[in-house]
Amino acid sequence: MKWLSVLPQQCILLMTCLLMALEAVPIDIDKTKVREGHIEGEKVENPSGKLSRELDLVSHHVRTRLDELKRQELARLRMLIKAKMDSVQDTGIDHQALLKQFEHLNHQNPDKFEPKDLDMLIKAATSDLENYDKTRHEEFKKYEMMKEHERREYLKTLDEEKRQREESKFEEMKKKHGDHPKVHHPGSKDQLKEVWEEADGLDPNEFDPKTFFKLHDVNNDGFLDEQELEALFTKELEKVYDPKNEEDDMVEMEEERLRMREHVMNEVDINKDRLVTLEEFLRATEKKEFLEPDSWETLDQQQLFTEDELKEFESHISQQEDELRKKAEDLQKQKEELQRQHDQLQAQKQELQQVVKQMEQKKLQQGNPPVGPAGELKFQPPGEHKVGDAPKHPAGGDQPLPPGHVQEPVARSDQVHP
Repeated sequence: MKWLSVLPQQCILLMTCLLMALEAVPIDIDKTKVREGHIEGEKVENPSGKLSRELDLVSHHVRTRLDELKRQELARLRMLIKAKMDSVQDTGIDHQALLKQFEHLNHQNPDKFEPKDLDMLIKAATSDLENYDKTRHEEFKKYEMMKEHERREYLKTLDEEKRQREESKFEEMKKKHGDHPKVHHPGSKDQLKEVWEEADGLDPNEFDPKTFFKLHDVNNDGFLDEQELEALFTKELEKVYDPKNEEDDMVEMEEERLRMREHVMNEVDINKDRLVTLEEFLRATEKKEFLEPDSWETLDQQQLFTEDELKEFESHISQQEDELRKKAEDLQKQKEELQRQHDQLQAQKQELQQVVKQMEQKKLQQGNPPVGPAGELKFQPPGEHKVGDAPKHPAGGDQPLPPGHVQEPVARSDQVHP
């Protein structure tokens, strides 16, 4: 998926840009100062646009470094495209056109990092994060359907009595999980006051939205990001989920946290940049929904999938199982064929070894000693010597005799014998 491969590089480049910009532009602004008398429909400027304009104010060495990072990123993208093209036959495809699929940088100016690049980088990262949330929801839905599918398959293996006991236990666990304190609507005054009192240890009668914002802006950057928002829902989630309870699923707890964060972002984040400014936060506290919210439905109060969706999911699972079964059968056949070929080779090897053994025995019976690979004899019959094995020092030679040995005189041809 695109977001899996591009999102990490975007985030790294984005964070580098932001850190450099913040370091190079030490603008002293009181982030808690908010104009009075805002009109509800007043247009709010996108912070990314403001930040991209301030990019012109950074120092030369910072801009040089950003230019270098952009060139490296575009070179990386071109390398990926070239590698992909090299894997297929070259058809004259325009690589410059292919670069347009990467929307997080301005490919028309490959040498300079401009305000447009920063704006595109922020938008692309935001879009990828939205797709990431959507994917997480889809995966969670599959997770829940798989749980129900496995439960039903398990029930099919039981007799009637055991099946009824399991069904009763399942209903009892569902009831126990649903028996929890009231969950406040995320982002409502009641929910924030509960955090103010229990997490912050402050007097609930002295609740102040501006102070609350500053307390939970952990990195003091003037925004509540997604992680800082999700931390506000811990108290509510602890009412419903306990890791010690068998009936409480921690995967469901994280999905509940994600739903709460998305709901608050949809209600508060006016410019949809996935960041909550102090101005946006204070505006939200003036709405009717902040004081009189609707009741919040937890996951156990919702129908996460229909029977038709479950049947379609089970059909897909069955198809996958059939494909895996077929692959397993093919592999088993291949294994059996390889074993058969191995057995044949072993039998042929044994036959050849037997033939060689019989031939050697036949040569021995005919008086021909067996020979080695190079024709050499494997053994010497008694009384026979190889050519060249005769003593190199005949009698009367210069070879010294052993101690105590007397050499016999050699008869000469000119001597007369009596």
